[in-house]
Amino acid sequence: MAKSTQLIDNEVFRAYATYAAIVLIKMMLMSLITAYFRITRKAFANPEDTASFGKGDSAKKFLRTDADVERVRRGHLNDLENIVPFFGIGLLYALCGPDLSTALLHFRIFTGARILHTFAYLIPLPQPGRGRSVELEHVDIFQQRHLLKYS
Repeated sequence: MAKSTQLIDNEVFRAYATYAAIVLIKMMLMSLITAYFRITRKAFANPEDTASFGKGDSAKKFLRTDADVERVRRGHLNDLENIVPFFGIGLLYALCGPDLSTALLHFRIFTGARILHTFAYLIPLPQPGRGRSVELEHVDIFQQRHLLKYS
């Protein structure tokens, strides 16, 4: 079993940790963006969230869905569906000892595609931009998994 000092000295693992941190921070920012949209659109999901806007019937009008809020939430959900597999497969890939330049290419492709997907979701950009970014992520993850199988 590898010691923690061996992992810290491993350039591929450090690259993985860097790009994993980037997509994790991006995913956490989606929570703040969701909160921003909820507050600015005054569209809340829970009665206790409307307390600052009044009580009773006056607060009930803020218990509603908003298309912009739901769009951001779907983008955040898509992050959860795609970043979690990257954490697992990317970690295993980093630990199997790949070439640094190949690993960097995989990590950068995934991170760039994830950021592009977020912009495509929030702006919104016309399809196939968002769909192509997800395809690129999936191809990248499956390629890492394939390389794991043969390492």
